[in-house]
Amino acid sequence: MFKKTLLSAVIALGLGGNAFAAGDAGHIEDVAFSFEGVFGKFDQHQLQRGLQIYTEVCSACHGLNLVAYRTLGDAGGPAMEADQVKAYAAQLEVYDAELDDYRAAIPSDYFGSSNDENAPDLSLMAKARAAFHGPYGTGINQLFRGIGGPEYIVAILNGYTGEEKEQAGSILYENTAFPGGWIAMAPPLFDELVEFDPAHDNDLHHLSEDVAAFLMWSAEPKLMQRKNAGLVAVIFLTFLAVMLYLTNKKIWAKAKRKD
Repeated sequence: MFKKTLLSAVIALGLGGNAFAAGDAGHIEDVAFSFEGVFGKFDQHQLQRGLQIYTEVCSACHGLNLVAYRTLGDAGGPAMEADQVKAYAAQLEVYDAELDDYRAAIPSDYFGSSNDENAPDLSLMAKARAAFHGPYGTGINQLFRGIGGPEYIVAILNGYTGEEKEQAGSILYENTAFPGGWIAMAPPLFDELVEFDPAHDNDLHHLSEDVAAFLMWSAEPKLMQRKNAGLVAVIFLTFLAVMLYLTNKKIWAKAKRKD
């Protein structure tokens, strides 16, 4: 796959490093991602499309320093076959300190650091920002709509108006989702930038959702296992509570009848 070159001196998604503008947070729309909710789970095909978008576009500048190639084959994630993971890793290079040179990557290697010092690592980016708060700082919205990190990414990628301005020798781009309204990153995605096989909707909005879902998986690769463990724990605790209640009633039944 080829890589699209992004603006070199940027702030990725307006989420890391220093911002050129500050102010109130922009408008963030809720997105019905498949992984949200108690019984939600990642869409394997969406994660694979998101991986392709990251590879062809985002990886030109941004790394996934905490994500190993082998995790692409894990259940609950992109779930690629072992030979596909090997083939994907083999087309990329990593620096090997023992060889003091670059070599083809293998599944046990990690995606690596960002290629641009101003472009932050995206491994945990979907959890680095909370788009939904309140009311009044209580965080109740997050219980029903999630923390909002993926929605923030989608909003940033769709929030460009086309307006530009120069400030302190840098070009800023108007963005309705970015705090302050202006961001240093040029629009990285646009309609039909990435072609999928098999074919799938590749307008800007769908591309944004796909890559945001992939970045959520990179930040929470064990999300499905954690949900399953939590559900089992709730069922067990509910059963235990019922048993304790019935036991308590049986133990004290004779004493209560005497009263």
